Amino acid sequence: MARHPFPPAPASGGWHDGDPAAFRSFADIGPLRLENGEALPSVRIAYETWGRLDETKSNAVLVLHALTGDAHVLGPAAPGQDTPGWWEAIVGPGRAIDTDRYFVVAANALGGCQGSTGPSSPSPDGAPWGSRFPIVSTRDQVRAEARLADLLGVGAWSLVIGASLGGHRAIEWAVSRPDRVERLVVVASGAQTTAEQAAWAHTQIRAIELDPNWRGGDYHALPDGPTGGLALARQIAHTTYRSPAELDERFGRIPQNDEDPLRGGRLAVESYLDHHGEKLARRFDAGSYVALCRTMLSHDIGRDRGGQREALGRVRARALVVAVDSDRLFHPDQAWRMAEGIDGALFREIHSAHGHDGFLIECDQLTALLGEFLNERAPSRRPALAQA
Repeated sequence: MARHPFPPAPASGGWHDGDPAAFRSFADIGPLRLENGEALPSVRIAYETWGRLDETKSNAVLVLHALTGDAHVLGPAAPGQDTPGWWEAIVGPGRAIDTDRYFVVAANALGGCQGSTGPSSPSPDGAPWGSRFPIVSTRDQVRAEARLADLLGVGAWSLVIGASLGGHRAIEWAVSRPDRVERLVVVASGAQTTAEQAAWAHTQIRAIELDPNWRGGDYHALPDGPTGGLALARQIAHTTYRSPAELDERFGRIPQNDEDPLRGGRLAVESYLDHHGEKLARRFDAGSYVALCRTMLSHDIGRDRGGQREALGRVRARALVVAVDSDRLFHPDQAWRMAEGIDGALFREIHSAHGHDGFLIECDQLTALLGEFLNERAPSRRPALAQA
């Protein structure tokens, strides 16, 4: 029996110039000097907003997406936007982050592929950046987001919230710009990338780079791109996003339909991973995936700041750090150590069988935690770390 074929996919998924804008707005933030000394001569950030900035400009909230997420936190799919809002159970009218109360902003991260400058974007010569796109760090991404905040008239965020890779940017915001973050929520994330997380990122990068259609990153103008490598990278990642117990309970040793593993067929869990790999290859760009994984590799809030504890000591925001108890990618003890280093931070755990993706699935629990945190009338500094 032949293995599952990979259906044709575009050389580069994501959003491209000329596609319908859907719900996106765009901000040209000018040239950007990067942490490694390189520079982008011009940067565009795609973003969406909900609600209105009040007269005192004190109700702004920044929502930061994960690795393959985007700025479309809330709203339906539409031409130019293939997926519905990814956090609609958390953000919206009457939700925990209430768009009737807050002015909510979400931006596609620098290096992404949903309208912000990234490897698939046109460079100054008109051709896609491709292999010429420089390595960007978490700090570079936050610097770009700070320029966007300036353009929107937001001096300080009432709340910055991010999960997973978005949590990297959230903690960087609070460390590098403590006067611009009043409240901070970091979910299923960490203050620096661990060796294990770096190992997972490395294998995903290599899966893409070893695809013969990668061509060093210069494939965007060609009919075939490294979609097989991108799909494999997603399969590796998705395995880390779920818990071993959940995978075993859902799939066990069950074959996929009438496929026989002894004759080259798949188990149901293989079919599950194939589906998620193929799904991502149609909506994402391999170059952006590599760029964002490299951002993860470099993430360390303590770099050139005297170490992690010294850096966390800079945070002035009232902070909530949330872990998922079954998360095997961002272990709860990593979140605990981050919370422990922030003066007065609260630490909470979401209980889930789903692993890292619990931050997307256990919305009732997260809603309750956010309600407790956002609506509590507390002093500006808390005396000690609290744990649920």
